[in-house]
Amino acid sequence: MTSFPEWMLTLPEQGLTAEEYDRMPEESCRNIEIVDGRIVVVPSATPAHNRLIWKLAHLLEQAAPAPWQVTVDVDLRISDVPLNNRRPDVLVFQGDPDSLPVRPPQVLLAVEVMSKGSVSTDRLDKPAEYAAAGIPHYWRVEREGAGLIVYTHVLNRTTSTYADAGAYSGLLKVEQPYPVEMDLNALL
Repeated sequence: MTSFPEWMLTLPEQGLTAEEYDRMPEESCRNIEIVDGRIVVVPSATPAHNRLIWKLAHLLEQAAPAPWQVTVDVDLRISDVPLNNRRPDVLVFQGDPDSLPVRPPQVLLAVEVMSKGSVSTDRLDKPAEYAAAGIPHYWRVEREGAGLIVYTHVLNRTTSTYADAGAYSGLLKVEQPYPVEMDLNALL
């Protein structure tokens, strides 16, 4: 039987508030996301998943023009009421890197690396949430056979939804959100 920390068992019926979440110890927040005030437990990533995220973030960082910077696995506060807090695998953002949480107006690109346990969330839920929050670009990285496919999306500001901007395997070469070229096979 799985045991849960006491704080997870005593959450208020209306859900977790931003203030309550912000008082939680960092180690308690690492494997959770908050959707409408409710805790969603996110399993720990595999070492291969983490290596892929770090390599991707490194290449995005090398290409990022000022003032953009790249980070991995930090809080993205989509809304305070109800509390919606996601932890994208990679974020391209601007602002003080020590000031958390990151807010949608600071974000240029959110990237999710899909795993077996995040298919619906990464294909449906997160793109809808990120688009509604006004994040200009969303990429989803999926394994296909022995390779990777990166699905790129750009925000349609009229509809607050993402439009497909291309799918890449082998070589990813884009001009938006800024010029980036990477050998996707080298990420594995």
